Amino acid sequence: MSDQEFEGPRVTDKRRVDPDSGEVRQPTESAGAPSAGQPDRFLEEQVEAALIEAEVDEAEVRLAELTADLQRVHAEYANYRKRVERDRELIRATAAGGVLGELLSVLDDIERARQHGELEGAFKSVGESLESTVTRLGLERFGEAGEAFDPNVHEALTHEASDEVSTPTVVAVYQPGYRYSDRVLRPARVAVAGDD
Repeated sequence: MSDQEFEGPRVTDKRRVDPDSGEVRQPTESAGAPSAGQPDRFLEEQVEAALIEAEVDEAEVRLAELTADLQRVHAEYANYRKRVERDRELIRATAAGGVLGELLSVLDDIERARQHGELEGAFKSVGESLESTVTRLGLERFGEAGEAFDPNVHEALTHEASDEVSTPTVVAVYQPGYRYSDRVLRPARVAVAGDD
C-alpha cells in the first residue's frame, strides 16, 4: 500500500435533520458543504427540486383541466341521452296518434252499427276487439250528455236556451271526441244548452 494506511469506507452523514436530537443541522465545511473546487451540489438539488415542483404543479393544472373537460362531456352526454329518449317518446306518441286518428272513422262505423242493431256475429267480435285494443293503447273517448261544455274539447254544432242549466251544458252528442296522450285527436261534436 501507499504511505496512507487504509482506513476502510468513509461514510458522510448528509442528512439535514440529526437523527439523535431531531434538530436541523447547519451545513458545515466538513459535513459536505461545497468547497471552492467542488460543484455546488446543494444548489443543483434545489434547482432540480424546483423543476420537479413546477412539473407537478403543471401536471395538477392539466389534471384539473382534463377533469373539468370530462365532467362537461359526461353532462353533455347525459343531456343528449335524455333528449334522445324524450324525442323518441314524442315520435312514438305522434306516430301512434296518427294511426289512431285514422281509425276514428272505423270506430264511428262500429258505434253506428251497434246503435242500429247490426253489430252481430263475427263482426261484433272484431269490432269489440278493435275497440278494446285502441283503448289499451291509450285512446280515450269523451263527450257525454250532461257534462259541462268545454270549448277546448267540445265543438258546439247547435245552441239552445234553457232555464234548467246555469252554465253551458252538453245536452246531446252528435259525434264522440277522442284524445290520445293528453292530445285531442278529434273534439266531440255536441249540442249545447245554456241560459242566455
